[in-house]
Amino acid sequence: MVISLVSGNGDNGENFRNKLVEVLKEHPEGLTIEDLAKVTDAHRQTATKHILWLEGAGLVYRRRVGAATLCYLKKEWERLRK
Repeated sequence: MVISLVSGNGDNGENFRNKLVEVLKEHPEGLTIEDLAKVTDAHRQTATKHILWLEGAGLVYRRRVGAATLCYLKKEWERLRK
């Protein structure tokens, strides 16, 4: 399933954000930014930038667990993306 997260022409990171959403869908236990970067074969800063974008769009939330910050796909993401 492809999620349109931005409008207009050009990629603007849309493909990468779609990839992050798909990865988070497969990992309901949550992943760190470092784990997301490894799984998507991206730089940690790139993953951070797009996770923050998705968080701002209301699709992702982050939670501190000890020293780590885990990223989760919001359960209501299907409804939010419309």
